[in-house]
Amino acid sequence: MSRPIRARLDWSALRHNLSIARRHAGAARIWSVVKADAYGHGLLEAAEALADVTDGFALIELEGAMALRDAGLRHPLLMLEGPYRGDEWPLYAELELTPVLHAAWQVEALVAARLPVRLPVCVKLDTGMRRLGFDAEGFAVALDSLAAADCVESVTLMTHFADADEERGIAAQFARFREMAGGRPLPVTLANSAALLRFPESVGDWVRPGIMLYGASPFPAMKSAVELELMPVMTLESELIAVRRLAPGDEVGYGGAFVAADAMRIGVVACGYADGYPRHAPTGTPVNVAGHRTRTLGRVSMDKLCVDLTGLPEEIDIGAAVTLWGGSGAHHVAADDVASAAGTVAYELFCALAARVPVEGAD
Repeated sequence: MSRPIRARLDWSALRHNLSIARRHAGAARIWSVVKADAYGHGLLEAAEALADVTDGFALIELEGAMALRDAGLRHPLLMLEGPYRGDEWPLYAELELTPVLHAAWQVEALVAARLPVRLPVCVKLDTGMRRLGFDAEGFAVALDSLAAADCVESVTLMTHFADADEERGIAAQFARFREMAGGRPLPVTLANSAALLRFPESVGDWVRPGIMLYGASPFPAMKSAVELELMPVMTLESELIAVRRLAPGDEVGYGGAFVAADAMRIGVVACGYADGYPRHAPTGTPVNVAGHRTRTLGRVSMDKLCVDLTGLPEEIDIGAAVTLWGGSGAHHVAADDVASAAGTVAYELFCALAARVPVEGAD
């Protein structure tokens, strides 16, 4: 019999979450963000699930864009970091991609490429995040160059908010964006998941929801995924493969990181950091066993982790179902809660799912 761990993907939940994004987007169009293999959920499967409800897709990997085109998807494809080399422009033309331009060399290479088609482009403004984007002077030069280029169909202005999910919000960056845009009558794309859900003034012409599509909250300290009406797409589940009783003073796992203060009953789960579960998740990280919320104990091992069965029904034994994150009803464990306990974010949990974990999809 194969190892019991598996990831279940609920594509109806993905579509539901996009409907929540659509509700907030109003008349704006949606680029569904599917970078990083759709946040670990599977690029082609996620794109096909969204194909008839999204307006476009956003990603960074050129190979991913090729795969989407090979699958017959003709949606606008926004390449969030643009080309990495000047010789990629012919492929951009062939695949009809929408590049995000953030550096002068990209604009210069586009103009020099003399492409046989006209491409829509996004020009990214650095409004304070200090990663990618033009400053005010570089932006003006880039716009002049693009206006004179025969291969540019349209220009959309773009920025990315550093604190849409934090208390500080978007006010300073949004003001800087308006200042840099200077009232130019160009379409804009500003809102990621957090901005879309918190700041309706940022909606613009296109929105770019990412993490919310996969059922996690972009700001879990403020509002949970449940409160935002989001549904988990990924459920990581396994089973108990051993059950043990501890006496006071017994240690659990590597380094004896957990010591029983009283008599306890514990279970061993077939899931470890080689499956993508965070090794640094401490004792107390939430987990669900047979419909009962409980906690992890001690250090996470490569292939297994321990959970507290103390006080749970005695009939819970080897083979009992364990939800590491996701699930529904009595079996639900929010990925955000696991991530918070481990000092990380749900993005990382999803993206870290290991290749050895079998994946099952459901409509």
